[in-house]
Amino acid sequence: MSDEGRLVAGRYRLAERIGRGGMGTVWRAEDEVLGRQVALKRLHSQPHLAEDELATLYERTRREARSAARITHPNVIVVHDVVDDDGRPCIVMEYVAPPTLSELLKGGRTIGPEEAGRIGLGMVAALRAAHAAGVLHRDVKPGNVLLGTGERVVLTDFGIAMTAGASTLTKTGELVGSIDYMAAERVRGRTPGAASDLWALGATLYQAVEGRPPFRRDTAMETAYAIAVDPPEPMKHAGPLEPVIGALLSKDPDDRPSADQIEQALRDARSGESTAGMSPAVTGATSPVERHSVAGPDPLQEPGSEARATSDGSAPPTVPVPPRTAAGRGRRRGRKRLLLASTAVTVTAAATAGALYAASHRNQGAPEARQSHHATPSSPAASPVPHGYHQVREEKIGASFPVPNGWKNSKRTAEQVTYINPVSHVELTIRTVAPAGPNPMSRIADQESNTKVNYPIYRRLRMTETTFRNQPAAVWEFAFRGKASYRAIELGFGHEGGREYDIYVSAPEGKWDTYRPVFDKVLDGFLPTAS
Repeated sequence: MSDEGRLVAGRYRLAERIGRGGMGTVWRAEDEVLGRQVALKRLHSQPHLAEDELATLYERTRREARSAARITHPNVIVVHDVVDDDGRPCIVMEYVAPPTLSELLKGGRTIGPEEAGRIGLGMVAALRAAHAAGVLHRDVKPGNVLLGTGERVVLTDFGIAMTAGASTLTKTGELVGSIDYMAAERVRGRTPGAASDLWALGATLYQAVEGRPPFRRDTAMETAYAIAVDPPEPMKHAGPLEPVIGALLSKDPDDRPSADQIEQALRDARSGESTAGMSPAVTGATSPVERHSVAGPDPLQEPGSEARATSDGSAPPTVPVPPRTAAGRGRRRGRKRLLLASTAVTVTAAATAGALYAASHRNQGAPEARQSHHATPSSPAASPVPHGYHQVREEKIGASFPVPNGWKNSKRTAEQVTYINPVSHVELTIRTVAPAGPNPMSRIADQESNTKVNYPIYRRLRMTETTFRNQPAAVWEFAFRGKASYRAIELGFGHEGGREYDIYVSAPEGKWDTYRPVFDKVLDGFLPTAS
């Protein structure tokens, strides 16, 4: 290497190349004034760039130094100096010995949830400090995460960071960053915010435990499209990190948890790994799927559960349920055209991707209706009572419906009745509202708003308008974390007698496939008994 041994700015002697990217090389160097090792980031020669483009590149590098220098935190790289070398700016930083997280994950390797949670805690602490200083990183990825000695985690390379109030250095319609870790709002052309860095944190943690970025496809365009519209591939190895990673990868930045909430969730997940009953199996389902009933007598009654539930005379366990009140605000939902994203996204290419995005959604209602056919039975009459169930008649709420054998009533009011499996923390709740509102969807959206306040780790799986027995309806499926990870589904629908009913089922996420059929059977057997 011809540059090895060179003296930069009369002070920093290049010793060893430790990293190389498209724009520059990072060297381990010796500070001959202070007698310490440093890392020096030196830009490559760019003969193909015009003078104004070089000026932009150099200003971006100087901005990196200024942005990082604003942040004082043990999880953020320390910037010592910025110097010129043959007219090119060089950033002098503290030296953190390898490896990077990217090197650790090379070739599809993974790390366990415990270690990923530890690294995630360091990353979120760095991002919180950056955001508090008014700095967005905009290129969070495994290659920019240094794993130092003493379990130190360091976020580096603020090369495309943006300071609040500063002018942008990108052309109109152009995005800069690594597509695999670019948030949905960015590939749709929206202005990034703190939540965009948190998305990238989620994508990084996903790769750490699963061995691949969550939306990687064969081309940059396909990857951008997947980020904008597709759910991530189901997680198989995330363990207790699955809820927080899923929440971070929410398409809407408003749906993502805050840095403080992420930190608490990561701490809970790490401690929960060694706590009995707190390591739910991961289903990873992030889109509607068909469910199958469980055959055999009392399919939802665990062996001996009634005896265990009553042997000590204690009350049935409390099941965490998101509050369902009318308080809250409606969620705005809009669709923007998809922009092609790679290292730089141009307006022309973005128009092509946007056309694909729009074309695929012209008939969006049809697939959703097919996927949620369990929530829209064609017959207005109730089905026969299924095996393993018994029919109950609740006069106060004016309804009759099947309940699994062995389940206990835990709450009964004039507006709501709840049955639970006393062992498995599974709940069935029927609520009624009279008079019915004009649109069940608006009330379901209000309930979601309230749920997000009470459960910071929340992830919407679907919410859509539909019909139930020829009446307007809305179906909502989501995941949330209380003391453990849960899945839930709710159908709200109007009845011609003037009432509105909500049918709700929740279960621990690891048992969702077993208990999801309860919802379908209750819907099939539900019969209003009062007008």
